Amino acid sequence: MPTFTALTTLTGRKAAEGLGEAMERLDPEPTGVGVFEVEDGSGLWEVGGYFTEAPDDTALAVLAAAFEAKPFVVSELPETDWVAHVRRELAPVEAGRFFVYGSHDAHKLPEGRIPLLIEAAMAFGTGHHGTTLGCLKALDFLLDDEFTASKVADIGCGTAVLAMAAARVWDGDIIASDIDQIAVDVAEANLKANDMAGRVQCIEAAGFDHPDLQSHAPYDLIFANILKGPLVALSPEIGANLRAGGYAVLSGILNEQADDVISVYLQNGFNLTKRDEIGEWTTLILSKQGVI
Repeated sequence: MPTFTALTTLTGRKAAEGLGEAMERLDPEPTGVGVFEVEDGSGLWEVGGYFTEAPDDTALAVLAAAFEAKPFVVSELPETDWVAHVRRELAPVEAGRFFVYGSHDAHKLPEGRIPLLIEAAMAFGTGHHGTTLGCLKALDFLLDDEFTASKVADIGCGTAVLAMAAARVWDGDIIASDIDQIAVDVAEANLKANDMAGRVQCIEAAGFDHPDLQSHAPYDLIFANILKGPLVALSPEIGANLRAGGYAVLSGILNEQADDVISVYLQNGFNLTKRDEIGEWTTLILSKQGVI
């Protein structure tokens, strides 16, 4: 069955949400509509729909004009088994002592590496993206420096690969949280697949807004692989929930955004320990100032 996409951009959340609602009433009807803010500071929003029949070009043009959006770009997607495609294309990832792989590559597991099984069909965080890879390399760096942690929080955990990596090397209290319950369910499934059920507590939470996150603070290590905006907004909370001398590993930061993030965290009592760029993404290791 062919799939068509129709995408446009416009300014302002209210207009974008209105356009998204209007698209749901089109004939032929879209199978799904998404409304997303473009995370580049431009103020633009992207609105798109998926269709199993070619959308009505005239109706799309009318909607674009009504909401002062750019003309829709319509594309037909090839029929693809995306999970099979990803399995073929995604080779195992090596990040220092960590080895992230899918079950189809289990025979490639090298001796002496710490295995982390993440299937290609799972949510964001397979280790191939520069942000997740950067966080794994940051953990490897801290381990090389003989850092140990008994309390770890993985904020915005996705697949929980970072929490699992921490649980592979340390005993203690490790919590993985995400604002999306589906991601929390995926995290639980990944723990079971890695024979780690019960090693990491997985919860639905925004930031540190959960009693279990609060009760385990202060943490020795906090991962936050999200985006610049939430990282900046969370800087006081991360500082408040991290012990003196502890580390925050931050990613989801475009290279050109890194200086702004660093500046905010320096103002909130952190020192920059390491900065690593992988492709267009930067990962930061920051230590909290104070007496240990």
